Amino acid sequence: MAGRRTFTMIKPEAVAAGHAGKILDLIISRGFRIVAMKYTRLSHKEAGAFYAVHQERPFYGELVDYMASGPIYAAILEKDNAVEDFRKLVGATDPANAEAGTIRKQFAESKAKNAVHGSDSDDNALIEGHFFFSSRECY
Repeated sequence: MAGRRTFTMIKPEAVAAGHAGKILDLIISRGFRIVAMKYTRLSHKEAGAFYAVHQERPFYGELVDYMASGPIYAAILEKDNAVEDFRKLVGATDPANAEAGTIRKQFAESKAKNAVHGSDSDDNALIEGHFFFSSRECY
């Protein structure tokens, strides 16, 4: 059974470019409810821990540096079939391959600076949400 919650981050370049409000509007307009959200900045150590699953991949160091480079918005979203529906809304990792109307097609700068993170499974949505939020912070 698909879960009702997923996790997202609006990444540093999208925040710096002033796209956070437009991205949040798009998320809400597609039926997602924000149950937790914060504006924060990851330390290099925190970014490394969050993306530890990619530690052996060649892009890991650049990813960690990038995610620690500026503030982000972290949020837990709720909707039936949340992970799958949000992945569709986010679009392909490379914005050149993303479908029209997706977040990455509209707001990503490149494959590396792709505007948002979206959980890839119900299990990871739970893990990622707990990385940023306690149960007291979810409404």
